[in-house]
Amino acid sequence: MTDEVDEVLAVHTEFYDAFERADFDAMQEVWADDDGVVCVHPAAAPIRGRRGVMRSWLALMANAPYIQFFLTDVQASVVGEVASVTCTENVLSAGADTPVGVFAGGSAAATNVLRRTPEGWRMWIHHASPVISAADDDEAEDLDLPGS
Repeated sequence: MTDEVDEVLAVHTEFYDAFERADFDAMQEVWADDDGVVCVHPAAAPIRGRRGVMRSWLALMANAPYIQFFLTDVQASVVGEVASVTCTENVLSAGADTPVGVFAGGSAAATNVLRRTPEGWRMWIHHASPVISAADDDEAEDLDLPGS
């Protein structure tokens, strides 16, 4: 791995760590400080602009008393001033009303695009999409889809 890839992966890790700790200051630090940032949370419409993106993270942190990520299939690439990291987010979470010892789980395919700034690598785009379960895959095979 190159030093640049290591730097990008370190920021990538900081991003997920900030979310797990509900550390809004750290989350703000990870993101680029411009209105070109974009965030797509699972099953949601894109949020554009730093103010809206930061507001969305604040709301998520306030409503997720417990969240933990187990990242798999992490792949990073750096091309010039832009880097991408893809991974599978395997998530455990619990809400305020969740009984003790009970967790919800799920997976999302994530693409994170970082941009080199004078302050270092910063998150520019985050896009996470739910991963369809094996049961859903079996149901999809039963459908008569074009091209299948």
